[in-house]
Amino acid sequence: MHRCLIIEDDTHNARYIAKGLKEIGYDATVCSDGADGIARAVNEHWDVIILDRILPQGVDGLSILAKIREMGKRTPVLILSALSAIDERVRGLQAGCNDYLTKPFAFSELAARVEALVRWTQPGDVIRELRMADLKVNLLSRSVERSGKPLTLQPREFRLLVYMMTHEGQVMTRTMLLEAVWNYQFDPQTNVIDAHISRLRNKIDKGFAVPLIHTRRNLGYIMSANPQVEHVDDTAIQKNISKSTS
Repeated sequence: MHRCLIIEDDTHNARYIAKGLKEIGYDATVCSDGADGIARAVNEHWDVIILDRILPQGVDGLSILAKIREMGKRTPVLILSALSAIDERVRGLQAGCNDYLTKPFAFSELAARVEALVRWTQPGDVIRELRMADLKVNLLSRSVERSGKPLTLQPREFRLLVYMMTHEGQVMTRTMLLEAVWNYQFDPQTNVIDAHISRLRNKIDKGFAVPLIHTRRNLGYIMSANPQVEHVDDTAIQKNISKSTS
């Protein structure tokens, strides 16, 4: 049973997270203040730590994270925060957290992120590479190549590609992609998804015989090397994107 330390002063939120994690097999412990959280984080073994950014007496969770790292603890840490600005996420990652999730959040996403962090720290269970047909993605070096040809992806494109490859053969709606890759919960009619898919498709599929990214009209997208998968030409979509962004 994996052990998870939850450093969170919001009693309702902490109980909600702990209850959910226990239901999926975790040994979850809650600390409501920074001092107790630091003591338990450095003196006990944990497989993962969920750390709130804003704690009592104006304590910033990043200061707790700094103490944990100063003590030589490399336990994976997921920052949970209402501070959603890009600069705040960057600060969290630069401070040494392994992942950053903003409030409000879906428990299913939090659980998936926690499980991903635990998997990365388990010898023998770490997934270092993803493959689909002649497409290869190295998760450690964050490099991508197809048929031996290196492809240059932007960070968001890389994250989108990894998510789609780990859901091979499944139809992914725009809402699913927004929540999983952008951590946003807003109007799925926005063309941000279509624009990124179009750019990713130009890098992944253009010039190669077998398309891997497919459009399911009125549903979303699917990634598969199966030639039987229906492929919808998104030329019209790309034209609409160009018009809306010009």
